[in-house]
Amino acid sequence: MPANKKHLTKSLHQRVAKISAAIIGGYLVTMSLHLVLALWLDRATVLITATFSGFILWAALMVVAFLGRNGWKTWGIYLLLTAFFMGVVYVGKMYLPETI
Repeated sequence: MPANKKHLTKSLHQRVAKISAAIIGGYLVTMSLHLVLALWLDRATVLITATFSGFILWAALMVVAFLGRNGWKTWGIYLLLTAFFMGVVYVGKMYLPETI
C-alpha cells in the first residue's frame, strides 16, 4: 500500500535536508555525546559500549530527523547539540588536562 501523498515532503530541499540531517547530523551528535561521556566517565567502558549505544542513538536520531516538518530546523538543533557537546569537551580539556 503506497504512502498517502499529503504526508510526503514535496520540496527536494527539505528531503535533502532531512536525509542529510538524519545521517550526518545524527552521527555528529552521537559521536560528540560519546566523547563527552568518555571525558567524564571511564574511557575504556564508554568506548566499548559506544559501539552498541552509538548505533542505537544514531538510529533514534535518524527517526527523529524525519518527524519534524522542517529539515533545516533539525539541522540547526543537531548542530547546536554538537557544538554544546564539543564545548563541554573543550572546557573539560582545559580544566582536566590529565584525563585526556
